[in-house]
Amino acid sequence: MSQLFTPIKLGPVTIPNRIIIAPMCQYSAIDGKTTEWHAMHLGQLAVSGAGLLIVEATAVEPEGRISPQDIGLWNNETELALSETIQGIKKYSSMPLGIQLAHAGRKASMPAPWISGPAVKPENGGWQPVAPSAIAFDSNSAQPEALTKERIDSIVASFAHSAKRADKMGFDLIEIHAAHGYLLHQFLSPISNHREDRYGGSLENRMRLTLDVFSAIRKVFPANKAVGVRISASDWVENGWDLEQSLILCHKLKELGCDYIHVSSGGLSVQQHIPVGPNYQVPFARQIKAKVGMPTIAVGLITEPEQAEAIIATGEADMVGLARGILYNPRWPWHAAAALGAQVTAPKQYWRSQPHMVKNLFSDR
Repeated sequence: MSQLFTPIKLGPVTIPNRIIIAPMCQYSAIDGKTTEWHAMHLGQLAVSGAGLLIVEATAVEPEGRISPQDIGLWNNETELALSETIQGIKKYSSMPLGIQLAHAGRKASMPAPWISGPAVKPENGGWQPVAPSAIAFDSNSAQPEALTKERIDSIVASFAHSAKRADKMGFDLIEIHAAHGYLLHQFLSPISNHREDRYGGSLENRMRLTLDVFSAIRKVFPANKAVGVRISASDWVENGWDLEQSLILCHKLKELGCDYIHVSSGGLSVQQHIPVGPNYQVPFARQIKAKVGMPTIAVGLITEPEQAEAIIATGEADMVGLARGILYNPRWPWHAAAALGAQVTAPKQYWRSQPHMVKNLFSDR
């Protein structure tokens, strides 16, 4: 029996298999509002047979967007647009849905990745980025303003307000984005956090904002729904954020009631040296699973069904996350189920696409 296609509980939420569609920014929103593109994009993924679909990084305030084309969830207009997108999907798919809430910090106000160039200036629809310290990410990024205590408090409140909106829309799960060099990760890493107040210096202080955001969301998001966190387990830079600190953070999150950890890496510094290859981040997930005892999602160049099955069957991680791989092949879970002798839920309109149904290829029924 395939272990990849067995159910798992993330706190109070049961998902039907261990394939997670990771959040993937589409850079296709208008003023934070989802468009027809998102309905088409998310709709096809919602009938892929995966166990869980997590909507892309969703900014909790306008200044928290990576680009002017990012989606958000900070007012009634952005909520209405996303709600219409999600309700259309839920009409045809029973797949559990999550949403990743995020703030880009110093990596904000950038053009979409297929457009080269520097940060988008305010006169062109951009804005002033903020960060724990006034240190730019790279030469293309704008110089950020260091956050005041009052602005930090307002960002925590914005995460909680967005969580309330996500609950109202019917999301089963919230993932807090503390990875890939965005705001919460910027506070965690000593490379980007040079503060001398209660949010900087010691590990306890650098973890404070991530833990405060988790607590604020967990307080307002219903107990029958799940809250997890995505982290970069390492900056891949000497004297940066690393696995040892990640383990301490995960223990703290577990104490607060975190339901899972989505384990990625990198994104904080241009100095990173990442040994990219199949399963290159899986060891991080394995260590967190073993030493913290929290459900983990492994992600990063997991492309083959047998590869994913081995990760789950050997206990290296509890789930596998697919991103670019499922963009390339939106029916990946169907094909994995066929290869591993398992079954997934698929729309009845597509049932006759199965290879053993080829004899009915020209049937009108």
